[in-house]
Amino acid sequence: MEENLYEKVGGEESIAKVVDYFYSELVLKDDTVNQFFKETDMEKQRRHQSKFISFALGGPNQYTGQSMAKAHEGMNLHPEHFNAIVKHLHDALAHFGVNERDIDTALTKVASLRDDILYK
Repeated sequence: MEENLYEKVGGEESIAKVVDYFYSELVLKDDTVNQFFKETDMEKQRRHQSKFISFALGGPNQYTGQSMAKAHEGMNLHPEHFNAIVKHLHDALAHFGVNERDIDTALTKVASLRDDILYK
């Protein structure tokens, strides 16, 4: 039986490391998107993001947060913001040794949320 992407990445512990790197080293240092996190409880954000990414990669569904549309309501995110986040997720996964094919699979799932996130 083939491992799902969640298992290939290393499960919950590895995803938490990816998410930490994603925010600490990439998102919060990027002036394109960091302003959206100025008032954010980053520990809570990291927990939510870890659960969401775990589910998106085929892991257990522990995500109980708002819908993507509701979570991004009032933010008026544009394609350049979405694209920056996708690039940072790519780079964070690559940093931890995830191969390009698996990264593409993950980013395809993220891309499916684009309409729920932009211009809200």
